[in-house]
Amino acid sequence: MGLILFLLIGLAAGWLAGKIMQSERGLLANLGIGVAGAFIGGFLGRLLGLAATGLLGSLIVATLGAVIFLWVLSRLR
Repeated sequence: MGLILFLLIGLAAGWLAGKIMQSERGLLANLGIGVAGAFIGGFLGRLLGLAATGLLGSLIVATLGAVIFLWVLSRLR
């Protein structure tokens, strides 16, 4: 996956996670949350033996990871 596609998926995942968790943040924050969510989601998916394939699978995994990331952040505050 190319870097630009990775960043676009991260941006979309961060935006979706922000909507799900009702957390309004800026464009760069959404990108960071989405990219972190992609790493978290990918890590947890491998731990559970699940694999995401394709664009939609990557977006779902990144969004779930970003939701988990935002949930943890909300608990730390």
